[in-house]
Amino acid sequence: MDTSWIPPYLAAPRRRLAPLSLFVCAFLLVGCAEEETAAPLAESEERVMESQEDEGWTPLFNGVSMEGWTHVGDGEFVVEDGQLKTVGGMGLLWYNERPFRDVMLRVVYRNPDSSNAGVFIRIPERPTEPWMPVHRGYEVQIDDSEDDTHVTGVLYSMTEAMARPGQPDQWNVMEITLDGPRTIVHVNGELVTDYTEGDPKVEKKNDWDPERGPRPEEGYIGLQNHGSEDLVLFREISVRDLNE
Repeated sequence: MDTSWIPPYLAAPRRRLAPLSLFVCAFLLVGCAEEETAAPLAESEERVMESQEDEGWTPLFNGVSMEGWTHVGDGEFVVEDGQLKTVGGMGLLWYNERPFRDVMLRVVYRNPDSSNAGVFIRIPERPTEPWMPVHRGYEVQIDDSEDDTHVTGVLYSMTEAMARPGQPDQWNVMEITLDGPRTIVHVNGELVTDYTEGDPKVEKKNDWDPERGPRPEEGYIGLQNHGSEDLVLFREISVRDLNE
C-alpha cells in the first residue's frame, strides 16, 4: 500500500504509537478509502445529471440504476461505478419510456479487446425478445475487429465504414443522428455512416445478418449484450432533440 501521503508523525518507522494514536490512524485510513470509493460515482452523477443538461442533452441513464430501461433475452446489464456493464448474452437492454424521432443520440462506451456490442435504433415496437430489433431495426455496431461492414459505427452488415476511428481500450464517443429517413453516425468526431432510406445496402453475406428492408422514422433504442466473452461498458447515454 502506498503510504507516501501519510504525514511524518504517523508514518515515522521508529516511533512507537500510543493506542489512541493507532485508533486515529486507522480512522483516517478508513475514511480516505471510503472517499476514494465514493468519488467516481459522485463525479459520474454530477457529469450526467448536470453538465449534459446544461449542453442541451437529456441523460437516459442516471448512473445509479436502470430506471427507464427493460432487459429482454439472455444475460443482463449491471451498474458498476456509475457505468452499465454487459454480462452474458445475447440480450437487449431497451429504453422503455418512449420511442425517438429527429434526435441526436450520444453514447460514451469502452469495449476492451475489441469486444462486440451494439446500439439499436429505429426499433418499430416495444421488444419482447432480442432478435426482432436485429431484423426490423438497425444495429449501430460496436466491434473493432471485423471487416468494414461489421465494424464500429456502421449499420451492421448494411453499410460500409467511411472511417475506422474506434479505440477499443479507451472511452469512445458515438453520436447517432436520426433525421427523418437519414441516419448519420460519428465516432470520436469522425463520420462513419451517412445513410438515407432507399440508398443501396450492402449485399447480405451471412445467414445471421439482419433482413433487408425499410426501417421506421420513429422507434425505440437499445443496447446489446452480445455474449459471455464480450465485455462492454457504457457510461453515458444521452439524447438531444434536433428541433430545439
